[in-house]
Amino acid sequence: MIRELIKKHKAILVLFLLFIVHRSHAQFSIDAETGFAFQDYNHVRIPNETGTFFNFNGDFDIKGPVIPFRTRIGYTFGEKNHVFALFAPLFVNYEGAAPRDIQFQQANFDAGELIDGYYQFNSYRLTYRRDLVQDDRWTVGVGFTAKIRDASVRLENEDGLKDRKDDFGFVPLLHVFTSYTLPSQVKFYLEGDGLAGGPGRAFDFFLGTRIPLTERTDLKAGYRILEGGANIDEVYNFTLVNFAVFGVFIQW
Repeated sequence: MIRELIKKHKAILVLFLLFIVHRSHAQFSIDAETGFAFQDYNHVRIPNETGTFFNFNGDFDIKGPVIPFRTRIGYTFGEKNHVFALFAPLFVNYEGAAPRDIQFQQANFDAGELIDGYYQFNSYRLTYRRDLVQDDRWTVGVGFTAKIRDASVRLENEDGLKDRKDDFGFVPLLHVFTSYTLPSQVKFYLEGDGLAGGPGRAFDFFLGTRIPLTERTDLKAGYRILEGGANIDEVYNFTLVNFAVFGVFIQW
């Protein structure tokens, strides 16, 4: 009876055993970071053909500190294959007097008017990476990232005149990773997504270290650069943000 059941459901048993083996080599991780953001420039002209060019970071003051955060969930299988899901929101508030007359979308703001500005660039990403080199010291991997951008630019004056431009779209990126591990298990690594071409570009790279606290928990610290934008009919916007980063990495 048992032999007949095994023969009858042999394919199912094989798939079940493969699933057990696969799970035994799988690993999950959470990578959470925060820190401080320092904006270099944020150039805007909307619409591109008829709007007024201005630099959010040079023409206005940043209202309050910019404290970003991002969370990434990872799944490793077959030791060399990694899948990551990232949520990385970013928003900056500005204030100040308009340095010149500004035409933005359908609104016209006069020079000297007090303006409240808002810039948002939220990022949702799904990444696959394959490690090509993996030994006791070095790990080198490449992959690709599917990114969804959720961007918004807004201006408003004291009289309630306001306008905004929202942009929601898909961006394909290349992904790279390189790390070197010391005998103490302290790791130095470079990781990021990027691609340039056509009307725009996008770069998001981290250079830093992970210091083990426990067998499953590391502290991370380093520098992140976020740069990019688009030059199309409706929008001209390029921004550069530098980050001082610290966070925690947990795997199980």
